[in-house]
Amino acid sequence: MSFRFHDSLTREVRTFEPAEPGVVRMYNCGPTVYSHVHVGNLRSNVCWDVLRRALELGGYRVRQIMNITDVGHLTVDDVADAAGEDKMEFAARREQLDAWGIAAKYTAYFHDVRRKLNVRDAEQYPHATAHIPEMIAHIEELIRSGHAYVTPVGNVYFAVSTFPAYGRLSGNTVEELDAGARIEVLEEKRDPADFALWKRDDKHQMQWDSPWGRGFPGWHIECSAMARKYLGDTLDIHTGGEDNAFPHHECEIAQSEALTGRTFARFWLHTRFLLVDGQKMSKSKGTMYVVEDVEARGFAPRVLRYYLLSAHYRAPMNFTWDALTAATESVRGFDAMVRRVTPDAVAPNDPAVAVACAKADKDFLAALEDDLNISAALAAVHELRGAMNKVSAFSPADAARAWGTIDRIDSVLGLGLRDAAKPQDLGDADVQRLIDERNAARKARDFARADQIRKDLLAKGIVLEDTPQGVKWRRV
Repeated sequence: MSFRFHDSLTREVRTFEPAEPGVVRMYNCGPTVYSHVHVGNLRSNVCWDVLRRALELGGYRVRQIMNITDVGHLTVDDVADAAGEDKMEFAARREQLDAWGIAAKYTAYFHDVRRKLNVRDAEQYPHATAHIPEMIAHIEELIRSGHAYVTPVGNVYFAVSTFPAYGRLSGNTVEELDAGARIEVLEEKRDPADFALWKRDDKHQMQWDSPWGRGFPGWHIECSAMARKYLGDTLDIHTGGEDNAFPHHECEIAQSEALTGRTFARFWLHTRFLLVDGQKMSKSKGTMYVVEDVEARGFAPRVLRYYLLSAHYRAPMNFTWDALTAATESVRGFDAMVRRVTPDAVAPNDPAVAVACAKADKDFLAALEDDLNISAALAAVHELRGAMNKVSAFSPADAARAWGTIDRIDSVLGLGLRDAAKPQDLGDADVQRLIDERNAARKARDFARADQIRKDLLAKGIVLEDTPQGVKWRRV
C-alpha cells in the first residue's frame, strides 16, 4: 500500500515512506494522568489506533510509543488550568492523595478505558517520572551547545533565539508571540518566548536531584527525551491534538533538532477538536463526557469507537447523543450483515459475492491510503453490507471469501465483528418474553420503550415483523 498523509509542518499531503523500509516509528502524545480521559481525548486515541491498524494492514511493522505524562504540567508556562496551579497537585489536593497516587490512579483508568474502546497496546508506554536521567542529559547538552541557559535560581530555559525555525509548525513567529498570552513573563528569562526545561520550586511534590539543584522537568522536554530513547533521533510520524501544535510540539522540535541537528519528525499529524453540541467541552456545563457517561445512556463502547472514527481526523467533530444513536444503527447494521455470512453446504457459489468483496477490498484500502479518508472507507463497508444482504445463502467458498474481506476491514475498524457473528444466548422463551413486553409497552403508548426493545432484539440478531396476525420473528 502507498499511503499519503497531510503533514502539518509542510501543510501538504505527501507520499509516506518510512526511513527504514517496512518499519514505522510513531510517537503519540499520551495523557497527562491527573483526571479521567474524556471523549475528546479518546478521539485522538481512536484516530491514531486506526492509523496504526491501517499501516499494519499495509504490511508495515509499527513501533508505536505513547508517553504517560505523570509529572504535572507547570503553571502558566505550560498552560495549566485557569487558576495557574499544577494539574497533578491540584488533583492530589482535591482527592486527598499525593501526586504519585493520582498518577497511578489515572494511568490505570486510562488503560481500562482504551481497552474498552479496543485500542491496541502500544509497544511502550514510557512514564515521564522514569526518564528523568535522559531529560537531564538532554538539557545538559543544550546548555553546552548554547541553546539553553541556567538562571541564578537554578531554572533552565531554552533560548528560542538560537533556533531560527521556531514557529514553523504552528505558524507563529517569535515577534508575533504576545508576551503573557500563552507564556509566562519572568524577569529571569532572556526572552519572553523562552520555555522551561527544568524548574525549581520547593512547594512542588515531585522533585529530583539535578546539576542545577533539586527540581522537576518542563513538560516539553519529557516527550523529546522519551521519543529519542525509544525511537531514535528521527521519527516517521508524530501525532497529537491540534492544541499540541503550539507550544508543545513547537518546543519539541526546537529542543530535539537543536540537540541532534536532524529532522525530529518526518510527518506531523494532528486531530481537530471534538465539540459537544457545537460548543467547547466544559466542566461547568457538564459536557466533559467520559466513557461512563456514554454507557449510562445505554451506548456500548464499540458504538462510541465507531462514532469517534467516523469523521476524518483533520475535520472538527460535533458530539451529540443523536449522533451516537445514529452510530448505534450503523453498528447494528454491520452486526446483522456478519450474522448472515454463514456457510450453507448445499448453496451454490454466487458470483456477486466475489465481485462485492473484491470491490470492497479495493475501495476500502484506497480510501485509507488517501490520508485516512474514513468517510470513503465506511462507504465501501456500507456498500458491502448492501451486497451481502442480497445474498440468499452463502456457499462455504463464498462465506470464506466474505469473511476474509470482513476481517481485513475490521482489523482497521476494530469493532469486534467476529464476536458479533457468534450465536446469541437468547432462547425462544426470552424472545417471546421481550415481545410480550413490547406489546404491553405499545398498549400503554410507551412507544420509546417498544422501539428500544425492537432495537435490542435486532442487535441480538432477532428481526420482528408486525403482521395482521400478530408479531412474527426470525433470526438473521
